[in-house]
Amino acid sequence: MSRTILIQPVLASMAPTLTELHAESFGVECWNLAQMEGSLELATTRAWAASEGDAVTGFILCQIIPKQIEILTFCVSPTRRQQGIGAALLRRAIAAMREQSGGKVFLEVAADNNAARKLYEDHGFTIIGKRANYYKRGAVTVDGLMYAVRVDI
Repeated sequence: MSRTILIQPVLASMAPTLTELHAESFGVECWNLAQMEGSLELATTRAWAASEGDAVTGFILCQIIPKQIEILTFCVSPTRRQQGIGAALLRRAIAAMREQSGGKVFLEVAADNNAARKLYEDHGFTIIGKRANYYKRGAVTVDGLMYAVRVDI
């Protein structure tokens, strides 16, 4: 059975749902409700959610300024990964850059997040920098990789 994924703008009232999904995706490294609400209140923030029926299955939250978009956080429910939801959300963020007459989209990801890195690279992102030992995983640290893609109109 084929499912229809709807990508639509996030409303501030969705902050609790997004916070729960973020916790499901990132565990102890997740954003809390105040962080989510604070980000959604900023005039420069845009976010889109993926939903199937009444269930939000993923979201992407971006900071948008002229000629630049930074993806601040991005997640898909662990039970719904590898089904095109992340790709659809990423394409929506890239389209937002195109709608602003082009520029660059930036993001950062943990070096050990191979599935996310493949998704980004499949969409034209390339590594532009590294933050050594940026993410803590208990007693272990992981580099943060900075990616960017140029988007033309």
